[in-house]
Amino acid sequence: MAGHLDGRRVVVTGAPGFIGSHLTEALVTAGARVRALARYNGGNHWGHLEELPASVLSQVEVVLGDVLDPFFVDRLIKDAEVVFHLAALIPIPYSYVAPAQFVQTNVMGTLYVLEAVRRHGVARLVHTSTSEVYGSARYTPIDERHPLQAQSPYAASKIGADALVQSYHRAFQVPAVTVRPFNTFGPRQSARAFVPSVVAQALSADVVRVGSLEPVRDMNYVEDTVAGFVRAATAPGVEGLALNLGSGRGVKMRELLDEILRLCERRVEVRVDEQRLRPAASEVAALVCDATLAREHLGWSSRVKLEDGLRRTVAWVAQHLSEYKPHVNNL
Repeated sequence: MAGHLDGRRVVVTGAPGFIGSHLTEALVTAGARVRALARYNGGNHWGHLEELPASVLSQVEVVLGDVLDPFFVDRLIKDAEVVFHLAALIPIPYSYVAPAQFVQTNVMGTLYVLEAVRRHGVARLVHTSTSEVYGSARYTPIDERHPLQAQSPYAASKIGADALVQSYHRAFQVPAVTVRPFNTFGPRQSARAFVPSVVAQALSADVVRVGSLEPVRDMNYVEDTVAGFVRAATAPGVEGLALNLGSGRGVKMRELLDEILRLCERRVEVRVDEQRLRPAASEVAALVCDATLAREHLGWSSRVKLEDGLRRTVAWVAQHLSEYKPHVNNL
């Protein structure tokens, strides 16, 4: 399946991010000619792309810009055959503080990408959604027919972006497929996420501060999530679909915490930090995936066991501990 990308011009927005950097690496390995969008900054920093092996990064065309500039986005996508759209604001707690930024980036940025894809006849757009669009599950496992329920401004912005993608497919025949990853973890993930936050604290302090430990999540190693993205770019007949990517196995955050601490081999005090709690009506109680459509249309399934993925993540964070700020309440 990945061979279908060999020699093809591929654009990745949000490439410097956690999933984006892993996707970029996988695409280069698959033989694609990758143009990676990094948000413009005065330091010319390329985020996690700078952590790729030199042999990989040398094959990536890194372009600095912003998805909120439609003229730039048009030039970025002009000669692309496949576009992976990952650029987004994603920290849920920050969406309560700055909701307008989330709407601008996640909705308007997606609109500009869609217009460029439409104008230039791109063969496939892979749009990134999130399991957060489902809100607290009315039933589990959650399939793609589950109602979309915004329980945070972040989720609302992603629902809006998803609706735009669907509308452009129906109104203008834009060949877009939406992938909806459930909770992804692994190397390079920032400390705003539960797994690296707990690991970084456990390896460097005697107290681990956490949010609610009651929610249930479907945890997936980044290698599996990226494989789903690549297959979504090459599988036939998936245009117009939204496809869940998840394991189908739910784990309570309290159990996840215990497993992480076991792998860290540390005895620490655990404290629930009110600053890390969502507003009560905004917390999503359970996200467990039904990935039947992904198996049927992509031949995809989650393969890395949770313990193995956590062990790899603990090892990576331990080697990069200086890059984390475990005592900062990361939004």
